[in-house]
Amino acid sequence: MTVHIEDAPPDLSGATSKGPPKRRTGRRLPTGWVPYLLILPSIAALVAVLGWALLQNLIISFQEFGRRQLISRTTEWTGLDNYRTILEDQRFWDSVVRTFFFMASNVVLIMALGTLIGLLLYALGKRMRLLLSISLVAAWAMPVTASTTVFRWLFDQQLGVVNWALSSVGFSSYEEHNWFGSGTSTLAIVTILIVWASVPFVALNLYAGLTTVSGEIFEAARMDGASNWRIFWSILAPIMRPFFMITTFLEIIWVFKAFTQIYALNAGGPNRESETLPVMAYVEGMSQSQYGSAAAISVLTLVILLVAMSFYFRLIFKQEREQL
Repeated sequence: MTVHIEDAPPDLSGATSKGPPKRRTGRRLPTGWVPYLLILPSIAALVAVLGWALLQNLIISFQEFGRRQLISRTTEWTGLDNYRTILEDQRFWDSVVRTFFFMASNVVLIMALGTLIGLLLYALGKRMRLLLSISLVAAWAMPVTASTTVFRWLFDQQLGVVNWALSSVGFSSYEEHNWFGSGTSTLAIVTILIVWASVPFVALNLYAGLTTVSGEIFEAARMDGASNWRIFWSILAPIMRPFFMITTFLEIIWVFKAFTQIYALNAGGPNRESETLPVMAYVEGMSQSQYGSAAAISVLTLVILLVAMSFYFRLIFKQEREQL
Protein backbone atom coordinates (compact mmCIF):
# COMPACT_ATOMS: atom_id res chain seq x y z
CA MET A 1 0.00 0.00 0.00
CA THR A 2 1.28 3.39 -0.87
CA VAL A 3 0.65 6.18 1.59
CA HIS A 4 0.41 9.68 0.15
CA ILE A 5 1.52 12.40 2.49
CA GLU A 6 -0.14 15.70 1.73
CA ASP A 7 1.94 18.81 1.53
CA ALA A 8 1.90 20.82 4.73
CA PRO A 9 -0.12 24.08 4.53
CA PRO A 10 1.91 27.20 4.03
CA ASP A 11 3.10 28.93 7.15
CA LEU A 12 1.26 32.25 7.32
CA SER A 13 2.77 33.34 10.58
CA GLY A 14 5.62 35.10 8.85
CA ALA A 15 8.27 32.74 10.28
CA THR A 16 11.16 31.75 8.09
CA SER A 17 13.88 29.22 8.39
CA LYS A 18 16.19 31.93 9.56
CA GLY A 19 14.33 32.52 12.81
CA PRO A 20 11.15 34.03 14.31
CA PRO A 21 9.39 36.92 12.54
CA LYS A 22 10.64 40.38 13.25
CA ARG A 23 8.33 42.55 15.28
CA ARG A 24 7.47 45.89 13.77
CA THR A 25 8.27 48.79 15.97
CA GLY A 26 6.56 52.18 15.71
CA ARG A 27 8.25 55.51 15.95
CA ARG A 28 9.35 56.40 19.40
CA LEU A 29 8.17 59.64 20.95
CA PRO A 30 10.83 62.33 21.14
CA THR A 31 12.75 62.40 24.39
CA GLY A 32 15.31 64.61 26.03
CA TRP A 33 15.67 68.10 24.65
CA VAL A 34 13.63 67.59 21.47
CA PRO A 35 10.17 68.49 22.93
CA TYR A 36 11.59 71.65 24.49
CA LEU A 37 13.16 72.61 21.20
CA LEU A 38 9.82 72.25 19.43
CA ILE A 39 8.00 74.59 21.82
CA LEU A 40 10.89 77.07 22.00
CA PRO A 41 9.53 79.34 19.17
CA SER A 42 6.16 79.64 20.92
CA ILE A 43 7.78 80.45 24.26
CA ALA A 44 10.08 83.02 22.63
CA ALA A 45 7.12 84.73 20.93
CA LEU A 46 5.14 84.76 24.17
CA VAL A 47 8.03 86.27 26.11
CA ALA A 48 8.64 88.88 23.41
CA VAL A 49 5.00 89.97 23.29
CA LEU A 50 3.98 89.73 26.96
CA GLY A 51 7.18 89.45 28.94
CA TRP A 52 8.51 92.92 28.16
CA ALA A 53 5.14 94.56 28.82
CA LEU A 54 4.79 92.77 32.16
CA LEU A 55 8.33 93.77 33.14
CA GLN A 56 7.70 97.44 32.31
CA ASN A 57 4.42 97.35 34.20
CA LEU A 58 6.20 95.92 37.24
CA ILE A 59 8.87 98.62 37.06
CA ILE A 60 6.30 101.43 36.82
CA SER A 61 4.49 100.06 39.89
CA PHE A 62 7.51 101.09 41.97
CA GLN A 63 7.48 104.67 40.64
CA GLU A 64 5.54 107.88 41.12
CA PHE A 65 4.26 108.12 37.56
CA GLY A 66 1.74 110.83 36.76
CA ARG A 67 1.22 113.73 34.35
CA ARG A 68 4.22 115.63 35.70
CA GLN A 69 6.60 112.71 35.33
CA LEU A 70 5.17 111.88 31.92
CA ILE A 71 5.71 115.43 30.60
CA SER A 72 9.09 116.00 32.21
CA ARG A 73 10.25 112.46 31.48
CA THR A 74 11.61 112.05 34.95
CA THR A 75 11.75 108.88 37.02
CA GLU A 76 10.80 109.05 40.70
CA TRP A 77 11.23 105.79 42.57
CA THR A 78 8.90 105.31 45.52
CA GLY A 79 9.56 101.69 46.44
CA LEU A 80 6.46 99.97 47.83
CA ASP A 81 4.50 103.19 48.44
CA ASN A 82 2.05 102.48 45.60
CA TYR A 83 1.32 99.00 46.93
CA ARG A 84 0.99 100.29 50.48
CA THR A 85 -1.47 102.98 49.38
CA ILE A 86 -3.55 100.54 47.36
CA LEU A 87 -3.69 97.89 50.08
CA GLU A 88 -4.81 100.53 52.62
CA ASP A 89 -7.57 101.76 50.30
CA GLN A 90 -10.96 100.29 51.18
CA ARG A 91 -12.13 100.83 47.61
CA PHE A 92 -9.55 98.30 46.43
CA TRP A 93 -10.86 95.61 48.77
CA ASP A 94 -14.43 96.42 47.76
CA SER A 95 -13.36 95.85 44.16
CA VAL A 96 -11.72 92.54 45.10
CA VAL A 97 -14.90 91.25 46.76
CA ARG A 98 -17.03 92.58 43.89
CA THR A 99 -14.76 90.95 41.32
CA PHE A 100 -14.91 87.50 42.93
CA PHE A 101 -18.68 87.66 43.46
CA PHE A 102 -19.17 88.82 39.88
CA MET A 103 -16.88 86.07 38.57
CA ALA A 104 -18.54 83.31 40.60
CA SER A 105 -22.05 84.34 39.53
CA ASN A 106 -21.11 84.43 35.87
CA VAL A 107 -19.20 81.14 35.85
CA VAL A 108 -21.99 79.25 37.63
CA LEU A 109 -24.63 80.58 35.21
CA ILE A 110 -22.43 79.99 32.15
CA MET A 111 -21.60 76.40 33.06
CA ALA A 112 -25.17 75.53 34.10
CA LEU A 113 -26.89 77.02 31.05
CA GLY A 114 -24.14 75.85 28.70
CA THR A 115 -24.49 72.29 29.99
CA LEU A 116 -28.27 72.31 29.59
CA ILE A 117 -28.09 73.68 26.05
CA GLY A 118 -25.32 71.21 25.15
CA LEU A 119 -27.52 68.32 26.32
CA LEU A 120 -30.41 69.83 24.34
CA LEU A 121 -28.25 69.91 21.20
CA TYR A 122 -27.45 66.23 21.69
CA ALA A 123 -31.14 65.32 22.09
CA LEU A 124 -32.57 67.38 19.20
CA GLY A 125 -33.08 66.20 15.65
CA LYS A 126 -30.79 67.19 12.82
CA ARG A 127 -32.74 70.25 11.61
CA MET A 128 -33.45 71.77 15.01
CA ARG A 129 -29.86 71.07 16.08
CA LEU A 130 -28.59 72.92 13.02
CA LEU A 131 -30.87 75.90 13.69
CA LEU A 132 -29.86 76.10 17.35
CA SER A 133 -26.17 75.73 16.48
CA ILE A 134 -26.36 78.60 14.00
CA SER A 135 -28.03 80.78 16.63
CA LEU A 136 -25.33 79.94 19.17
CA VAL A 137 -22.52 80.65 16.73
CA ALA A 138 -24.12 83.99 15.79
CA ALA A 139 -24.24 85.05 19.45
CA TRP A 140 -20.70 83.82 20.03
CA ALA A 141 -19.32 85.64 16.97
CA MET A 142 -20.91 88.98 17.88
CA PRO A 143 -18.17 91.58 18.55
CA VAL A 144 -18.04 92.64 22.18
CA THR A 145 -18.40 96.35 21.45
CA ALA A 146 -21.40 95.78 19.16
CA SER A 147 -23.20 93.53 21.65
CA THR A 148 -22.49 95.97 24.48
CA THR A 149 -23.97 98.82 22.41
CA VAL A 150 -27.10 96.76 21.77
CA PHE A 151 -27.51 96.00 25.48
CA ARG A 152 -26.99 99.66 26.30
CA TRP A 153 -29.89 100.50 23.98
CA LEU A 154 -32.10 97.68 25.32
CA PHE A 155 -31.81 99.01 28.88
CA ASP A 156 -31.82 102.71 28.00
CA GLN A 157 -33.79 104.84 30.42
CA GLN A 158 -35.96 106.65 27.85
CA LEU A 159 -35.81 104.62 24.63
CA GLY A 160 -35.03 101.15 26.02
CA VAL A 161 -36.99 98.13 24.85
CA VAL A 162 -36.95 96.57 28.32
CA ASN A 163 -38.67 99.54 29.98
CA TRP A 164 -41.22 99.70 27.14
CA ALA A 165 -42.00 95.97 27.40
CA LEU A 166 -42.38 96.03 31.19
CA SER A 167 -44.57 99.12 31.07
CA SER A 168 -46.73 97.54 28.35
CA VAL A 169 -47.56 94.50 30.48
CA GLY A 170 -48.57 96.58 33.51
CA PHE A 171 -45.36 97.38 35.39
CA SER A 172 -45.80 101.14 35.23
CA SER A 173 -43.05 101.74 37.81
CA TYR A 174 -40.49 100.69 35.19
CA GLU A 175 -41.37 103.54 32.86
CA GLU A 176 -38.09 105.43 32.30
CA HIS A 177 -36.43 103.26 34.93
CA ASN A 178 -32.70 103.89 35.23
CA TRP A 179 -31.07 100.45 35.08
CA PHE A 180 -27.63 101.99 35.43
CA GLY A 181 -28.47 103.97 38.56
CA SER A 182 -26.68 101.53 40.88
CA GLY A 183 -23.65 99.30 40.71
CA THR A 184 -25.67 96.17 41.47
CA SER A 185 -28.10 96.61 38.57
CA THR A 186 -25.23 97.58 36.26
CA LEU A 187 -23.33 94.39 37.07
CA ALA A 188 -26.56 92.39 36.71
CA ILE A 189 -26.92 93.65 33.14
CA VAL A 190 -23.25 92.93 32.47
CA THR A 191 -23.82 89.40 33.79
CA ILE A 192 -26.65 88.86 31.32
CA LEU A 193 -24.43 90.13 28.52
CA ILE A 194 -21.43 87.97 29.43
CA VAL A 195 -23.53 84.84 30.00
CA TRP A 196 -25.32 85.35 26.69
CA ALA A 197 -22.00 85.62 24.85
CA SER A 198 -20.21 82.80 26.71
CA VAL A 199 -22.83 80.03 26.84
CA PRO A 200 -22.34 79.04 23.15
CA PHE A 201 -18.70 78.09 23.81
CA VAL A 202 -19.68 75.70 26.60
CA ALA A 203 -22.72 74.28 24.80
CA LEU A 204 -21.02 73.58 21.48
CA ASN A 205 -17.95 72.04 23.10
CA LEU A 206 -20.06 69.86 25.37
CA TYR A 207 -22.09 68.65 22.40
CA ALA A 208 -18.87 67.83 20.54
CA GLY A 209 -17.69 65.82 23.54
CA LEU A 210 -21.00 63.98 23.86
CA THR A 211 -20.77 62.78 20.26
CA THR A 212 -17.68 60.76 21.25
CA VAL A 213 -19.60 58.82 23.93
CA SER A 214 -21.01 55.50 22.75
CA GLY A 215 -24.80 55.37 22.60
CA GLU A 216 -24.73 51.82 23.98
CA ILE A 217 -23.87 53.24 27.39
CA PHE A 218 -27.10 55.25 27.48
CA GLU A 219 -29.15 52.31 26.21
CA ALA A 220 -27.76 50.03 28.89
CA ALA A 221 -28.46 52.61 31.60
CA ARG A 222 -32.06 53.07 30.43
CA MET A 223 -32.58 49.32 30.35
CA ASP A 224 -31.48 49.25 33.99
CA GLY A 225 -34.14 51.86 34.76
CA ALA A 226 -31.85 54.85 35.27
CA SER A 227 -33.47 58.28 35.01
CA ASN A 228 -32.07 61.09 32.89
CA TRP A 229 -30.65 62.81 35.97
CA ARG A 230 -29.03 59.56 37.10
CA ILE A 231 -27.52 59.01 33.66
CA PHE A 232 -26.05 62.48 33.65
CA TRP A 233 -24.71 62.42 37.21
CA SER A 234 -23.39 58.85 37.28
CA ILE A 235 -22.29 58.35 33.67
CA LEU A 236 -21.89 61.57 31.72
CA ALA A 237 -20.37 63.68 34.51
CA PRO A 238 -17.47 61.27 35.20
CA ILE A 239 -16.80 60.78 31.48
CA MET A 240 -16.91 64.51 30.72
CA ARG A 241 -15.07 65.56 33.90
CA PRO A 242 -11.93 66.71 32.00
CA PHE A 243 -14.12 68.91 29.80
CA PHE A 244 -15.85 70.50 32.80
CA MET A 245 -12.54 71.08 34.53
CA ILE A 246 -10.75 72.84 31.69
CA THR A 247 -13.85 74.78 30.58
CA THR A 248 -14.48 76.08 34.09
CA PHE A 249 -10.82 77.07 34.28
CA LEU A 250 -11.08 79.06 31.04
CA GLU A 251 -14.33 80.74 32.05
CA ILE A 252 -12.86 81.84 35.40
CA ILE A 253 -9.99 83.56 33.62
CA TRP A 254 -12.19 85.15 30.94
CA VAL A 255 -14.76 86.52 33.37
CA PHE A 256 -12.15 87.66 35.90
CA LYS A 257 -10.48 89.87 33.31
CA ALA A 258 -13.73 91.17 31.78
CA PHE A 259 -13.32 94.87 31.07
CA THR A 260 -14.98 96.02 27.86
CA GLN A 261 -18.53 95.12 28.88
CA ILE A 262 -18.35 96.84 32.27
CA TYR A 263 -16.58 99.97 31.08
CA ALA A 264 -18.59 100.41 27.88
CA LEU A 265 -21.92 100.10 29.70
CA ASN A 266 -21.32 102.49 32.59
CA ALA A 267 -17.55 103.14 32.93
CA GLY A 268 -17.53 101.45 36.33
CA GLY A 269 -20.20 103.79 37.66
CA PRO A 270 -22.21 105.17 39.19
CA ASN A 271 -19.70 106.51 41.70
CA ARG A 272 -17.36 103.62 40.81
CA GLU A 273 -19.82 101.14 42.38
CA SER A 274 -19.51 98.63 39.52
CA GLU A 275 -15.72 98.67 39.36
CA THR A 276 -13.95 95.35 39.17
CA LEU A 277 -10.17 95.10 39.44
CA PRO A 278 -9.44 95.51 35.69
CA VAL A 279 -11.79 98.51 35.50
CA MET A 280 -10.27 100.06 38.62
CA ALA A 281 -6.75 99.76 37.17
CA TYR A 282 -7.89 101.44 33.94
CA VAL A 283 -9.72 104.25 35.72
CA GLU A 284 -6.72 104.96 37.97
CA GLY A 285 -4.37 105.06 35.00
CA MET A 286 -6.34 106.70 32.19
CA SER A 287 -8.87 108.82 34.07
CA GLN A 288 -6.85 109.77 37.16
CA SER A 289 -3.43 109.70 35.42
CA GLN A 290 -2.00 107.72 38.32
CA TYR A 291 -0.07 105.24 36.21
CA GLY A 292 2.08 103.99 39.07
CA SER A 293 -0.99 103.13 41.16
CA ALA A 294 -2.67 101.56 38.13
CA ALA A 295 0.39 99.40 37.51
CA ALA A 296 0.39 98.31 41.16
CA ILE A 297 -3.31 97.37 40.92
CA SER A 298 -2.68 95.31 37.79
CA VAL A 299 0.23 93.47 39.46
CA LEU A 300 -1.88 92.74 42.52
CA THR A 301 -4.70 91.57 40.27
CA LEU A 302 -2.37 89.11 38.56
CA VAL A 303 -1.07 87.84 41.91
CA ILE A 304 -4.61 87.41 43.28
CA LEU A 305 -5.67 85.48 40.19
CA LEU A 306 -2.61 83.23 40.33
CA VAL A 307 -3.18 82.48 44.02
CA ALA A 308 -6.86 81.72 43.42
CA MET A 309 -6.09 79.50 40.42
CA SER A 310 -3.36 77.60 42.31
CA PHE A 311 -6.09 75.77 44.23
CA TYR A 312 -7.75 74.89 40.95
CA PHE A 313 -4.45 73.65 39.52
CA ARG A 314 -4.01 71.37 42.52
CA LEU A 315 -7.46 69.91 41.88
CA ILE A 316 -6.62 69.25 38.22
CA PHE A 317 -3.29 67.63 39.06
CA LYS A 318 -4.96 65.48 41.72
CA GLN A 319 -7.48 64.27 39.16
CA GLU A 320 -4.71 63.42 36.69
CA ARG A 321 -2.86 61.39 39.34
CA GLU A 322 -6.03 59.45 40.13
CA GLN A 323 -6.48 58.56 36.47
CA LEU A 324 -2.96 57.13 36.16
